[in-house]
This record gives sequence, C-alpha cells and structure tokens, in this order.
Amino acid sequence: MLLTRGPEEQMRLTGLLLGAAAVVTLAGCGSGGHTESVPPTATGSLERLAAEVKCKPNMQTDADEIRQALCRNGDGKFILATFATDRGQREWINDAKDYGGHYLVGRKWVAVGDGGVVEALRGTLGGDLEEGADHHAHSG
Repeated sequence: MLLTRGPEEQMRLTGLLLGAAAVVTLAGCGSGGHTESVPPTATGSLERLAAEVKCKPNMQTDADEIRQALCRNGDGKFILATFATDRGQREWINDAKDYGGHYLVGRKWVAVGDGGVVEALRGTLGGDLEEGADHHAHSG
C-alpha cells in the first residue's frame, strides 16, 4: 500500500508546489509591473503627508480619533485622513467602502479619490490599493 500511495502523494505535492509557484509568479505580474516603482509607505501627520503630495489640506475634521482634509494637487482632488489607531482606521475604511471608491491605505492614514488620482498618489506615498463596493454591477 505504501508503495502505491507514495507516488500519488508525491504527484499531488508536486502539483501543489507548482500551483503555489504559479500564484506567486502571477501575483508579481498582477499590478501591471508597477510594483518596482512603488516607494516604501509614507508615515507621519496629515500635514506631512499632504506636503509629500504637494497639497494644502483644507481641514474638515480635526478630532482626537480622526483628522480629515480635502486636498487638491496636479493629479486631482482627494480626501486625506489620518487616524489615532489602526482599529479606528480599519473601521472607517470598512464603513466607507460600502459607498464605493478607490482607497490608498498606509499605516494610520488613507487617501480617497478617483482611481487615477489614487494611483498617482501611490507613486509618492506608497501604500496599498483597496476598492470599495461596485454598485454598478447590480441589476435591478
């Protein structure tokens, strides 16, 4: 029995390893080759992040838990927000994503805007791209 199962298990393991290698290879290609041009994720205050992307923040909320500003630079308009805690940030993003949109997420900060604006900001601020709910796909 062991002799019969050995090659089958080996083939299954080889298949799993090949599948994992394919996933890793495809993941590197999934961003259209832009991964090399993304800088390390920026950190700092709302004002520091705004200065990095050359915008003068128009403060909308200035509270202990969240600071939020409207910004505009050469790439377009966007919202820039910083958070006191990681949990507060994640809760805000999860709630906001129900409304759709494009999100650039860093540690305790987020930028929200059109897809092209968020992509351009990523070239300066780094961070991870997240997408909100797509309500256009629903039929009624």
